[in-house]
Amino acid sequence: MTHSDDDIPFGGADEPPLADPDDYAAGPDEMGPQDAPVDTPDIDRDIQLAEAEIQPPATQTEWLPARKKNVLEIEGFRTPPCNFEAEKALLGALMANNKAYDKVSEFLRPEHFADPIHTKVFAACIALMERGQIADPITLSNFFDRDQQLSEIGGNEYLVELAASAVTIINAAEYGRIIYDLYIKRELIHLGTEMVNKAHSGDVTTNAVDQIQTAEQALFNLASMGEVEGGFKSFRDSLFEAIQQAQIAHQRGGGLAGVTTGLRDLDKALGGLHKSDLLILAGRPSMGKTALVTCIAYNAAYAYKRSQGKEGGVVGFYSLEMSAEQLAGRILSQACAVNSSAMRKGEMSNEEFERTVAASQELMDTPLYIDDTPGLTVSALRTRARRLKRQHGLDCIIVDYLQLVSGSPETKNNRVNEISEITRGLKMLAKELEVPVIALSQLSRAVEQREDKRPQLSDLRESGSIEQDADVVMFIYREFYYLDRSEPVKRESEGDDKYSERYQMWEQRKEEMENRSEVVIAKQRHGPLANIPLYFKGEFTQFGDLDEEHIPDY
Repeated sequence: MTHSDDDIPFGGADEPPLADPDDYAAGPDEMGPQDAPVDTPDIDRDIQLAEAEIQPPATQTEWLPARKKNVLEIEGFRTPPCNFEAEKALLGALMANNKAYDKVSEFLRPEHFADPIHTKVFAACIALMERGQIADPITLSNFFDRDQQLSEIGGNEYLVELAASAVTIINAAEYGRIIYDLYIKRELIHLGTEMVNKAHSGDVTTNAVDQIQTAEQALFNLASMGEVEGGFKSFRDSLFEAIQQAQIAHQRGGGLAGVTTGLRDLDKALGGLHKSDLLILAGRPSMGKTALVTCIAYNAAYAYKRSQGKEGGVVGFYSLEMSAEQLAGRILSQACAVNSSAMRKGEMSNEEFERTVAASQELMDTPLYIDDTPGLTVSALRTRARRLKRQHGLDCIIVDYLQLVSGSPETKNNRVNEISEITRGLKMLAKELEVPVIALSQLSRAVEQREDKRPQLSDLRESGSIEQDADVVMFIYREFYYLDRSEPVKRESEGDDKYSERYQMWEQRKEEMENRSEVVIAKQRHGPLANIPLYFKGEFTQFGDLDEEHIPDY
């Protein structure tokens, strides 16, 4: 075959001829020697190969065939937090030495284990030890002879394996804490999932606020579940704390160890408002419950400001009935001695207005914090109180009033159980934050049916648990309220002189009682029962000691 000069590559006669592309249509076995492809230098390919050697692929598995993903590696799938090795180690320690149970018995329960087998083993250990028997692989074998689930993973051999996983008894408490902490995290995941599912559901019978309250209550119950940091204290430690309280009272010179109420006679009867106490202040409508507790709140907060923290305390006031503005108006009326009704209606004189402005500037920095959110649950009260204590400090909590606090959805159909849950929660709050909690309460109408209108413990409305949970129960009573509504009427057979005498006696008694009120201490764990007379000025909604010289100087 002859070639022209145009067929010679690069114009050189010595270069080998290029293969005809048509020759590649045939297979290599059908090609003749003259038709076989000839390797030619390909500059671009050489450069690509060189670059490939210098810069390897981003991942070493890039050129490998795709591998099937493990179930644990599937995107979006996450296993619940658990530690089976810690569970096995704790159970092994428990079988090796049953005294290890003493280190975890206060907070660890069988259901806290992630592995159902470990749950059964731990429950069986507890059952044996409570009967005074030893819990080890031999004694436990009787519990699991017919247990299909245990036999599937080895039966008694698995119990021996658990015993071989034992750690020292010293580490038992730490392993128990790990197991408990992981259980709490799994419960949080469960609660979060339930919250999401309920929020996505189209249930029209449950609104968003109810769902929030249910979630708050569930979180509160979960948080309270493991609060077991207490335990027995030696008498030496308890005695030391009692001496400290007595020292504080002695240094104050008035025998007052708690937060002052600003009312001398009430302070003397109670010794102040003590830490961890739940105090119930109850009364019929229009007796002045809110006015008295507002006076106590202001007196305590103002004493704290005036003494620079040596007396009184920071007060958190939950006003579930009145707005914060109305409550502040009452306090301002007390402080500047201006009629609260005139203040609301704008009927103040210029002098009274100037006095009000001056008093408001003086009260600006008083450490009294008001939350007027309606329908709060105990868990919400607790959360907000803890936040207030962390941010500003907290020495006293006031709840106005008890029957307006919302219970959990589980108790809404039973008012007695709901009130019991609320009072129990308030007592727990007082102990947890170590502050006194004053809760106002309504009384039943049974008071109105008696000749003597002074309230009694049996008059507490809706639940006997109020009386049981409270450390102090006080009733506010104003005889003037009943006298003002019982003006004498002339009887049919009564003469004019007799009626006039009876009417004059009524007027005299009414005049005597007009500015008098009475606090009846019907229960007190720390002291005697007493009736405390107080001064009450209705136009200013102001309480004070009955003796004029002891009325607080605002």
